[in-house]
Amino acid sequence: MQELINQVAQRTGLAPDKAKIAVETVLNFAKTRLPAPIATQLESALTGGGVGDLAGAAKGMGGSFGTKK
Repeated sequence: MQELINQVAQRTGLAPDKAKIAVETVLNFAKTRLPAPIATQLESALTGGGVGDLAGAAKGMGGSFGTKK
């Protein structure tokens, strides 16, 4: 997640502590809107746990993302 915070700080000119708040806010918002398995994978990917089977989790959602299996 630090890499994302650094990118936000660099691209927006925000101080790193403000960029961290922005990234955490967006992540928390996304987690409330995504299905639990995908939210868990997103958090894991951003906190250094790797992406695991994010593509598989998304595919398993079927039409939830506007596509069919």
